[in-house]
Amino acid sequence: MLTINMRSDTQTLPTRAMREAIFNAPLGDDTYGEDPTVKEFEALAAEMTGMEAALLVLSGNMGNLVCLMAHGGHGDEVIIDPDSHIYYYEVGGLANIAGLMPMPVPSHAGMLDPKEVSAAIRAPNLHYPTPKLLCLENTHNRSGGRVVPLDLHRDLCQVAKGRGLAVHLDGARIFNAAIAAGVEVTEYTANVDSIQVCLTKGLGCPLGSFVAGSREFIARADRARKRLGGGMRQAGIIAAAGLYALKNNVNRLADDHRRARVLAERLNDLPNLSVDLRYVESNMVYVDHSATGKSTAEFTKLLREAGVIVSTRPPRQVRLCTNLHHDDATIDEVVERVAAVVRGERVHKGEPTCA
Repeated sequence: MLTINMRSDTQTLPTRAMREAIFNAPLGDDTYGEDPTVKEFEALAAEMTGMEAALLVLSGNMGNLVCLMAHGGHGDEVIIDPDSHIYYYEVGGLANIAGLMPMPVPSHAGMLDPKEVSAAIRAPNLHYPTPKLLCLENTHNRSGGRVVPLDLHRDLCQVAKGRGLAVHLDGARIFNAAIAAGVEVTEYTANVDSIQVCLTKGLGCPLGSFVAGSREFIARADRARKRLGGGMRQAGIIAAAGLYALKNNVNRLADDHRRARVLAERLNDLPNLSVDLRYVESNMVYVDHSATGKSTAEFTKLLREAGVIVSTRPPRQVRLCTNLHHDDATIDEVVERVAAVVRGERVHKGEPTCA
């Protein structure tokens, strides 16, 4: 019995076709602007996001950070959700590297309130940092992969622009958001100044992200990337995976969403487990295990022993995330194993696999 890895969509491995694209990619020195595969990738990334230009970076963390550095300077203020990835999971880089001051505005199950955002943007005052940037996230990870509706997104952008702030969108899973919302990605990017898109999540690449914005903004982001050690040479081996993903792995994200919904409904039917189905909008399923009487660590350990790897959201939840390695049979098997754990049965442990 093989272990099924549901920890994250970052657990994907490049497919044979993606590996072949990497192997066959023409290469050059990207630091000199001479890598043809990087150029092709950045042009396609800009086109798909409706931006003037794009820049390949090594990770989503680096992408968000170079955008923050390009938007503001030391002591400038960033309006941000404390449950956002930038604030919660990126080791404080916005402050300890970019030198920016966060002004937290809590979201409500992943949704910022435009009135609360407006109230947090203070008028100029000698004693205050200067508000420069509003950071948004879509899909919203810590709320369960929720999709910020396009109308709300537009309202938030309007508030920021009306007060003279730029808008950065952490769109690590923006293609998931657009597909779930039934709109084009460009509808979400039309009113933002920059976006970061991750290639290593649902798109299935081994590494890499990109940022996009105006040509002038990308020039500043390029310098910020260099400051972080991101001047790359034959980076076409990274860009080739991204090219393949943008051409082949975007539309199939709908399959991940469908399977996540099936998984959520079936887990919600098991005794002592509950899933808030209102919030299962993309490829994530947050399961409340508190009625089992077990801690998150205990419940996660039992699942691992049953051959199901999940991520923890203590004190009462675990997260399961569908990806391109999971088919319908995978979902059936996960439900059976989780059901056995809930019943107190032991399942033979196997070797780890992404599938």
